[in-house]
Amino acid sequence: MSGDTGVRRAELIISGVLRTGVLLSMAIILAGTLLTFVRHREYVSSPAELVRLSQPGEAVPQTLQDVLSGVRELRGQSIVAAGLLLLILTPVVRVATSILVFVAQSDRTYVLITSVVLLLLLLSFLLGHALG
Repeated sequence: MSGDTGVRRAELIISGVLRTGVLLSMAIILAGTLLTFVRHREYVSSPAELVRLSQPGEAVPQTLQDVLSGVRELRGQSIVAAGLLLLILTPVVRVATSILVFVAQSDRTYVLITSVVLLLLLLSFLLGHALG
């Protein structure tokens, strides 16, 4: 395999991860939104109810455990939150995929750089959780 072919293949893999993550998260968000409006028709006809839905509070899951339990119960707001979490995780998966691609290409420099980027991303999530 020539260098150009390997680079092109790596680009296709990485762009495929990003495209899949975005499209899948978009589909999940749309499904959750539709489920919310199907189960709560008053959101369509009552401006006060729609305002209540869009305000922070009990209607919106606040923790990962709330999201997972709401998804199991098929709560639309939790499904939307799961889609948003997937959207947030998509670039992280892209960086992890890049590491694997660079390992396969025996490119130690980019493996090291990308590993540091992944470590910083994960550290930011941990610090955000600890401080948030």
